[in-house]
Amino acid sequence: MTTIEPEITIEVHLDADSAAAMARDVRLGLSAEFKELAPKYFYDDRGSRLFEQITELDEYYPTRAERGILADRSPEIVAAAGDPATLVELGSGSAAKTRHLLSAMRDAGCLSTYVPVDISEEITHDTAQCLVDEYPGLEVHGLVCDFEHHLERIPERSGSRLIAFLGGTIGNLYPDARREFLARISGLLEPGDRLLLGTDLVKERRRLEAAYDDAGGVTAEFNKNVLAVLNRELGADFDLDAFEHVARYDAEAGRMDIRLRSLAEQRVRLDDLDLEVAFDAGEEMRTEISSKFTRDGLEAIYAEAGLGLAGWFTDPAADYALSLAQRVD
Repeated sequence: MTTIEPEITIEVHLDADSAAAMARDVRLGLSAEFKELAPKYFYDDRGSRLFEQITELDEYYPTRAERGILADRSPEIVAAAGDPATLVELGSGSAAKTRHLLSAMRDAGCLSTYVPVDISEEITHDTAQCLVDEYPGLEVHGLVCDFEHHLERIPERSGSRLIAFLGGTIGNLYPDARREFLARISGLLEPGDRLLLGTDLVKERRRLEAAYDDAGGVTAEFNKNVLAVLNRELGADFDLDAFEHVARYDAEAGRMDIRLRSLAEQRVRLDDLDLEVAFDAGEEMRTEISSKFTRDGLEAIYAEAGLGLAGWFTDPAADYALSLAQRVD
């Protein structure tokens, strides 16, 4: 635990050997009958920059829609959440969108503590310093960890808490993993606590597929960047030009399915894993899913996790939703 100054405390709970965890994940995914890579490995420095570009594309509406809801309706959200004293944000990054919630809590006179939870120690430190300058009297208690594995390390605080999981990231989890994750959050909620969840909503196939396969090819470049990460981190020899980006909407499953398709029969060597992987021409490897939701469907998902819908906020076009949930005993 590091105390930078009286208002800022940062706890670091990273796995001792994240490289070993990556090696296990990649070996398992590439050895499966249907190959798959975890989307968290998109985000090296270059991948993060590419994703920032994606969020500004005309085709990619989710970030704009979520930002708009927060800009327009944060006072309503804070009031519906019971004027919480603490904001906990999972995957906080630079807290760019979150400032709308912090400002609404300050204006309501309830803001006491912000708990950013992120994998990057540098970003967490920098964000904490900016926020204590912007919000006099704010206490920041940061957690540097993989929140999927360290969720229970979120500190208890006096007063109620709002736990925010924004960006539609919940859609990247398969149904069983999503149910387990939400059940764990439910177990953390005390009476008066609320979850604020960002979810992309079901809409026409054309708009969904365009959002994940833009005309300028930025999303394709982002998708193939995961192969560059494996080349650098695991001694692989993926030829990025030998794969193409595939993004299609699976209406039955209610999700975007993002893949890389091998353009030729080829073999890829990963020296650090002592592994050789064969790809057939036309073979596809999944790199990400992004589930889309309806209000009724999300209410059912909440119910399975011991949660109840307590608030629903959308943009004017109803493209995206922020929902409040509370624990239901």
